[in-house]
Formats: sequence, structure tokens, C-alpha cells
Amino acid sequence: MPYIQNSDQDRAAMLARIGVRSVEDLFAAAIPEALRQRTLPAISPGLDEDELTRQAAEVGAENRAAGSGACFLGAGAYDHGWIAAVDHLMQRSEFLTAYTPYQPECSQGTLQWIYEFQSMIAEICGMEVANASMYDGCSAAAEAALMAIATTRRKKVVVSAGLHPDTREAIRTYLKHVDAVVVEAPLAGGVTNWSGAVDSATAAMFVQQPNFLGCVERLAPVAETAKAAGAMSVAVINPVATGLLRSPGAAGFDIAVGDGQPLGVPMGFGGPWFGFFATRMAHVRRMPGRLVGISQDQQGRRAFTLTFQTREQHIRREKATSNICTNNALIALRGCVHMAALGPKGLEEVACVSRQRMQETVEALAAAGVPLAFPQTPYFNEAAFRLGADADARALRKALRAEEIFGGIGVSRWYPDLAGVFTLACTERTRPDDIVRLARVAARFARQQAAR
Repeated sequence: MPYIQNSDQDRAAMLARIGVRSVEDLFAAAIPEALRQRTLPAISPGLDEDELTRQAAEVGAENRAAGSGACFLGAGAYDHGWIAAVDHLMQRSEFLTAYTPYQPECSQGTLQWIYEFQSMIAEICGMEVANASMYDGCSAAAEAALMAIATTRRKKVVVSAGLHPDTREAIRTYLKHVDAVVVEAPLAGGVTNWSGAVDSATAAMFVQQPNFLGCVERLAPVAETAKAAGAMSVAVINPVATGLLRSPGAAGFDIAVGDGQPLGVPMGFGGPWFGFFATRMAHVRRMPGRLVGISQDQQGRRAFTLTFQTREQHIRREKATSNICTNNALIALRGCVHMAALGPKGLEEVACVSRQRMQETVEALAAAGVPLAFPQTPYFNEAAFRLGADADARALRKALRAEEIFGGIGVSRWYPDLAGVFTLACTERTRPDDIVRLARVAARFARQQAAR
């Protein structure tokens, strides 16, 4: 639609027609007087193109990319690598488009890669069916809660306190207006204590593997407890971890969801990423989103088609299972290409190297006087460490940053009883030299804290 410029006379006529004297009066009823800003003193005069470009470059230079130093960041965003083909293929003209591939007239190429994406996600999760991606891991988990409530006709959702705080918040937000109750099962020794949390009113149990603190949870007992109570079991997983750990499907879970960021997607200041959702075939009719399947055309040739779509734009609103309006298809394409390039063996190798680097980090920090927070609990590529009781994880993070090392996320913001506890994560890109530097800074910090 072309931009149509309204003259002063046009604006005056429109305001007169609706009985408002000015544009300011138009918003007066909605914006309290105390919140209105009459002037904008922080806005500088207009810049010419060269000055604006230079200023933007100066501001942008203040950002530090994870690759500019040693990256031990985790908590849901991991510094994994990807091959050049991922960047190349997603920039092809048939894929790099604002078009959202929901409509049945999608090209066969788009439908084919979505089908391949679904197939690989289902295999990673150990499930029978996966949808064509979702916004992110948080919304995927929230949709799983809605699906469980609709399936069981119950209103209680039990979530592990080890779920990512953003995931827990998203679930609460989604369930706020459906008369549901969200109950948190606390942590003990870094893993979930489910005692007394599940009963006959429970619709679903949510567990994260590995959890937010990096601890590996026991999946099979969760699935068994949920089944015995008539509830659904939901696993929120790191897809790379399935290269070493048992898949949710093999452990007996009903639904597996997660964030696809570890699958060839840049950390990107928190996005855009993509989510995934997999389940048993028995529950496919209540799964959100849509499915691409294989059929045949009139000549008997293989043809890909949108087989199932229960979005509110496609069917009656009251019958819809979801109102997902986009699926970050371009980012899911990155995950598809990355998974295809890795294959099962490649995924296992990435998982093994990530785990090995974390093991080396644990040993180096232990020698530096910074032990694991939960030494009796297994971990994968991320772990929680404990400083002195009065130590500030933010001060450690600052000391690390001064040495071009990124990491050390304090968890007391979400877990007040874990003051002085912070997490670090490793990937296949973590170098042994990075670990040595990390341990050197940590040892110096520990000595300074002990001297106080």
C-alpha cells in the first residue's frame, strides 16, 4: 500500500469529523497527564547520512559478540557452531522471504524441507510426530500446557522449579485466563523433588532436561508418575543433549518441546530462534500448529502437502488448538539444514565434545577453589558452581569480562537460596586455552574473596 501524506487541512477535517480538537486530545483519555512528555530533550538534531552512519557504527561497536572472546554463556543460549551451508541455503531467494508458509499453495521445496524438519525433530525427541516449528521453546512449552489441559480436561499443571524461569513465566501467562493452576515442584540437590505435587487433578508434569542449573533429571520416574495419575508428561529438552542422553520418547513421555537455538542458530542477543513440538500419534489431533505430509499427485508422483492445520485462521475458532500466527520458518530452515548436515553421528560428536569440555572446566575450577554447587548430581554441558557465601556472582562476571571471557550467570535472581551460585556452559567451540584462562581468573577472584 503506498504512503498517502495528509495535509494540515486533511487532518483538521478528520479531527473535526470525530469531534476532537487536536491529535493530542485524541490520546488524552488513554494517557495519564503524569506520563505525557511534552518535549524530547534527549533527541539530537537531524544528522546527515554520513554522520548517522558513523554514530550508528560507534553505538554498535559497544556490543560484544560472543565470538569476540571466550564464551561460557548458557541458560538457554549456547555458542554452538554451524557449517557455511546453513548461512548460504537460508539466503536463497526461494527461502529468504517474508511469506509465512501456512497456505496450501506453498512451493514443493518449502513443504519438503518442513517435512524433513518434522522428521528429524521427531527422531531427536523419540516421538512419532512433530509439527512445523513454533515461535520458541517458551511458547512451545506453554502450548503443551494448553494441549494437556484440553486432553485431560483437568486444570492443574505441575512444573519443575528447574524449568527455565522464562518458560515458567510463559506457561503462567498462557494459563492466566483459562482458570488453570500452576504449581511448582521445588529443587533438592539441584534436581526436582516431586513429592506431594501430583494428584488426580493434575493435567501435566513439566521437567527440563538438563534443567536450568545444568543438572540432569531422571526422566523415567516423571513419566511413570504422570501416567499413574492420569496426567500427561512433558519434557523441555536441549536437542543437542539427546546426542548422549535418553530421548523423552524412550523415557515414556507424551510431549517433548524445546528451543532450537543450539541447532545452527546464532545466539543473536536472544533471538530470533525457533521452537519445536513433538508428541505421540495418539495426541496428534490436539497438537498445535500444522503438519506437512507426503501424498501423491494425479500422475502418481510423490507430493508434499499441508496435511493438518488446526489454527484458528483455518478452522472455526472454537475448534482451533492454537492461534500461532507465524512459525519462524526461516530460522527453522537453519535448524533443518544444520541437522541434516550433522546427522545422528555428528549430533553425538557435538554432544560428546561439549560434555568433555564441561568436564575439563569442572576439574579446572575445582583446582582453582571454585567447586560444583551440586557435586552429587550429573551434568551435561552446563553446570552450577558455588562461590563463597558472601561472594557476588556479578563481580565474578565483571572480572571475567575484563579478560574477554563471557559467562558466570548468577542464579540468585530466580533462586534466592542459591546466593553465590552461578552457571557456566561449554560447547564444541570451547577451547582448552579458554578453560585455562577461565580458571586463572576464577582462582584470582576466589583468593580476593577469601582475603576479605
